[in-house]
Amino acid sequence: MASAFQSNLLQGKTALITGAGSGINKGIALHFARHGAKVVMVGRRQEKLDATRTEIEAAGGQALGCSADVRDYAALAAAADQGAEAFGPYDIVVAGAAGNFIAPAASLSANGFGAVIDIDLKGTFNTFRACSDHFAAADVSLIAISAPQAVNPMPFQSHACSAKAGIEMLIKTLAIEWGPRGVRVNGLSPGYVEDTVGGNLFMSEDGGATLKQRIPLQRVTNVPEMAEMALMLCSPVSAYMTGHVIALDGGVSLVGGGIWQS
Repeated sequence: MASAFQSNLLQGKTALITGAGSGINKGIALHFARHGAKVVMVGRRQEKLDATRTEIEAAGGQALGCSADVRDYAALAAAADQGAEAFGPYDIVVAGAAGNFIAPAASLSANGFGAVIDIDLKGTFNTFRACSDHFAAADVSLIAISAPQAVNPMPFQSHACSAKAGIEMLIKTLAIEWGPRGVRVNGLSPGYVEDTVGGNLFMSEDGGATLKQRIPLQRVTNVPEMAEMALMLCSPVSAYMTGHVIALDGGVSLVGGGIWQS
């Protein structure tokens, strides 16, 4: 997928991305690096980060991989410190680490519920808070990865719905608090993304054919589309936009929880 933006759009900027070892967030890291950003990647598995760093550097970019769990604030803060020391203040921060599974509320353990809250909601706060001491002087863009579950109640997703709804309110709150600092805070809400853990979780045995029929645009999305939209949120195009969440979901958020009938 060719980008609509100039290849030097992020030249001179530094971006930190959590959950960057795979999926959407890895795609965002690669896309930002292609557009000139120095990328600090945070994830739990160092070998995955190293592989992506090698890919970025082979293409002439700059990257650093820091192993940390977003639930561990001290470890995440240390990673943020390391990245800022290497590449300078953060112009862009993407909080993308997430976890999910299907579970009826009646059989969902307190630990299971708490794990998703800790990774998704607490992890998003931890990411932004850990980086806040290293923000650039102005024109900072923060992006939180949300999901349709934030606004559509879905059965077997009480944990994810709660976590993502919290993320979207956090986006709005931080947009107000940090706006005077020159910090914009927005969100990106993917629908079903092919070739990702989250997307594959909800594909049925028919390869997702039934699911696609229930999506207004009749298809799932992909990582390059998500990365391009994230790039837009960091660009001058969205310079006056803050406190909002873009639903890049093919219309899933319009049909709500009914999608789960598939």
